[in-house]
Amino acid sequence: MPKSKKLRSVNYTSRDFDTIKEDLVEYAKKYYPDTYKDFNQASFGSLMLDTVSYVGDILSFYLDYQANETFLDTSIEYDNILRIGRQVGYKLESNQVSSGVAAFYVLVPSNSDGSGPDYQYAPILSRGTTLEANNGIPFTLNTDVDFSDLQRTEVKVARANIDTGIPTYFAIKSYGEIISGFVEEEEVELGNFQKFLKVELETSNISEIISVTDSEGNEYYEVPNLSQDMIYKGIRNKSTDAGEPLEVIKPIHAIRRFVFDRDTAGGYLYFGASSNVAVEKDFLADPSLAVLDVQGKNYITDTFFEPLNLIQSDKFGLAPSNTELTVRVRTNPGISANVSAGDITTVINPVFRFKNYSNLDSAKMSTVRNSLNVRNEEGTTGATEYPSEDEIRTRVMDTFSSQNRAVTEQDYVSLIYRMPSKFGSIKRTKIIRDDDSLRRNLNVYVVSEDSDGNLTKTNSTVKRNLRTWLTGNKMLNDTIDIIDAKVVNFGVSFEAIGNREKDFYDILTEAEERVRDLFSKKMDIGEYIFLTDIYAELKKTEGLLDVTKLKIVRKIGGNYSDTYFDFQSSMTEDNRALKVPKNVVMEIKDLVSDINGKII
Repeated sequence: MPKSKKLRSVNYTSRDFDTIKEDLVEYAKKYYPDTYKDFNQASFGSLMLDTVSYVGDILSFYLDYQANETFLDTSIEYDNILRIGRQVGYKLESNQVSSGVAAFYVLVPSNSDGSGPDYQYAPILSRGTTLEANNGIPFTLNTDVDFSDLQRTEVKVARANIDTGIPTYFAIKSYGEIISGFVEEEEVELGNFQKFLKVELETSNISEIISVTDSEGNEYYEVPNLSQDMIYKGIRNKSTDAGEPLEVIKPIHAIRRFVFDRDTAGGYLYFGASSNVAVEKDFLADPSLAVLDVQGKNYITDTFFEPLNLIQSDKFGLAPSNTELTVRVRTNPGISANVSAGDITTVINPVFRFKNYSNLDSAKMSTVRNSLNVRNEEGTTGATEYPSEDEIRTRVMDTFSSQNRAVTEQDYVSLIYRMPSKFGSIKRTKIIRDDDSLRRNLNVYVVSEDSDGNLTKTNSTVKRNLRTWLTGNKMLNDTIDIIDAKVVNFGVSFEAIGNREKDFYDILTEAEERVRDLFSKKMDIGEYIFLTDIYAELKKTEGLLDVTKLKIVRKIGGNYSDTYFDFQSSMTEDNRALKVPKNVVMEIKDLVSDINGKII
């Protein structure tokens, strides 16, 4: 009979260098007592044991590391957290844009009797006009500005005849929405048809895709996912009635569609799997049949109807092939795109249209063009710092639980933070049920970030976009009021006893730095300030023996907020915490000058 092979015991629990080497030594002594006897640390055999232990230690480390990076609660790498979040529907909006409203001024010649402007010379400043802030940040006009619209303009006398006093020119003021960033184009050559085509874009710092068209003139529409084939597009409103909106929303079945995604390397376009370029007339499904598609059965297994999927195809849209794509994108250099009021004063490339161009005097039209001025009366907001790893992790979990519907308070918070960056970004938000309302009314408190990274009031454009964004996902009986949260600036002062054997300057520097780290992250709306946390952080300072005084002080005047807040009456009875109202957000505006300590 063949001799049976003897099984040798192996310890699979050893994972670090020392335990692996100990096991190898014991293994050699037990199974190779006559072959290997030199266990001297300077021997060649010891070198081999160290090498194997070293390799085993590294393999164990990367095995554990990779295992940890596959789970949301243990992952530490930013890109991996985003990748896990993408699996449950979360999408980070990087290269965020700053948006707002700017006031535009032109001089228009008066009519024949001087009673008002000659509105034949009142132009339309076209969407796409480029502007520039004092710090060089580019902006683009996002809506047409019609200076002849009496409902949206203000008129004042600008010039008058010296002798008669009759006005010769009137200044017309109107407003337009602006958005930060450059508009760039990229050409992409495509070859033979590929299912689920992936196109990598060379343009960097992309904040949004404006349009994608092929060489045949077909337009491709961006969708959240390739299974969604209905989008809503703004069509220019040609009505001349006063008070009419500038654009009309129209639903479009996006047979040609794509998904835009990005990572740290760049941006990518993903297309569907259909190559059928000859779209049939009956390509669109009959909604009455799509709702109850019994598939020849005499019973119904599923009555679910997806209202955004009305195309009779399972190929996820037409993919382009043997053509050239023209991709127009908006790019932003970074997150510092917010500007203060009055910073936008330069028009780079004005685009004018006159309604009766051929019948007008060219000299007067030239005067109107040259008179154009711009100024933003309030700061632009929307660009915020990228959220930290912990914030991303929390938002991903909120996204998974909300599943694109807003029922609970946390659902609304998650939905607000996921608003696409091209509509603006909210830095902090808080949802509070309005107890004074007879309806199910929700007060949505919001605050944004200014050009210096400080909290500021969210402008009207971002709030209007936020209302539209929430409408599609909120509960039917919910009503929403979007309200500015009140910002209260404060500082921290303290006195502490230091060790005489240590340098007081070093103790104070470290203590103040610990307080700065504690408040470096912007606080949430309604978040309390716990003095116990500050005490605990200060006592970690090497050489600091005890904290004798600690005070939260209100900062007012200058650039600080003028919101009134009584710190004394808001302290808890035990003086351990500062109670903050639900609609107030606390902020240390200057982490250097607003944190002051003294070592005694």
